[in-house]
Amino acid sequence: MGRWLPHDQSMLTSWVNDLIVAADAAAGDTWKHAVIREFSQLIDDDPVVRMYLTQMIEQAPSVKRPANPDLFFQVNLKSIQQLLRLLDHVLGRSLPFGGRDDPFVGFPINAILDWCMGTPAGNAAFRDHAVNAMFRKILNAFGNYLSSSESRYVLNDSPTGWKCAEAIATTGMADFVYDPDDEYWGFASWNDFFIRPFKDGVRPIADPEDDKVIVSACESTPYAIATAVQRHDEFWIKTQPYSLQDMLANDELTDQFVGGTVYQAFLDAYNYHRWHAPVGGTIRKAYRVPGTYYSEADAEGEDPVAPNLSQGYIAHVAARALIFIEADDPVIGLMCVIPVGMAEVSSCVLAPKIEPGYRVTKGEELGHFLFGGSTHCLVFRPDAIASFSLGAIPAEVTESNPPVVRLGAKIATAN
Repeated sequence: MGRWLPHDQSMLTSWVNDLIVAADAAAGDTWKHAVIREFSQLIDDDPVVRMYLTQMIEQAPSVKRPANPDLFFQVNLKSIQQLLRLLDHVLGRSLPFGGRDDPFVGFPINAILDWCMGTPAGNAAFRDHAVNAMFRKILNAFGNYLSSSESRYVLNDSPTGWKCAEAIATTGMADFVYDPDDEYWGFASWNDFFIRPFKDGVRPIADPEDDKVIVSACESTPYAIATAVQRHDEFWIKTQPYSLQDMLANDELTDQFVGGTVYQAFLDAYNYHRWHAPVGGTIRKAYRVPGTYYSEADAEGEDPVAPNLSQGYIAHVAARALIFIEADDPVIGLMCVIPVGMAEVSSCVLAPKIEPGYRVTKGEELGHFLFGGSTHCLVFRPDAIASFSLGAIPAEVTESNPPVVRLGAKIATAN
């Protein structure tokens, strides 16, 4: 749904196979990245981690293509050593645009782990504290590379570069601030390009003077709306209901939202990747919550489009930020914005000014994701919401029709 991985499984399989060939050819006698040496040592030293990783590789299925039942895609990894070799290779590569015949893979580590993540051992592995701590370091190393000037080599006008005509049309570059005369469009790194700001005025804020109008915090596709949300619920089951105590990390303000409403929407790979205030008001609290990175809901089974089908679940367990805003409208009162990390998109960066006591205007920037986009939730108190706008109501998502709600568009009205 989010276009982070190719829709065609055969194209993803081909991409992984090509990566294996490239990683094998580039492999040396030692690991190129210190964090992979550390991961290798953890696997040697911790028998539980080694067991989980070994079993998840063994449990990954062969994939039967529905259109041709006789055709199988063997997409699972062969060994822990191969996993380490692929990770070591990916950490030194930027993310090219792709194209019609060479699709964009915005989650390269997710692509490597894709069929391992949803296995019984994979479910256990990515809830293990030692594994998550290690992947936090790996993703930090990947993020450091993507924030370096070396990563911007993909900003070129080749068929797989972000400056080619197809990429410019897909990303809607006409709406963004960039320098068309500069070799790299004025961006210092790939991450700098991916969090590019909109030009002034291209995303007007709906009814800026009406405190009862709530606007979209992200350029995103509606995923779910839930009402009468409970403090405790079984968020890991098939329906993935919202459990406020877990979403809000047992914050002391949780009780104010019991019985309230949650709106969730996810960011497309080509969307704008910053988050903004859905209401005007005063920041009460703003902080980041550590969490998992590749954990999925067991109830989704072998989920090849992970983690899209587990978005309700990951809102409770993934790395995320909590931004509590006391809205100017007294009926809305306290509300919470929750940007949620998803796979490689694990960095929730709060804007420096977003701290307790700061008055934020509706539509003002709150922070941004790194490595692209992710998912986010808006949490409201009971009886705060009178109605949602039609465009904010979740609908069927197709490759040709992702129903994106623009940043700043009206999504709801308060009572």
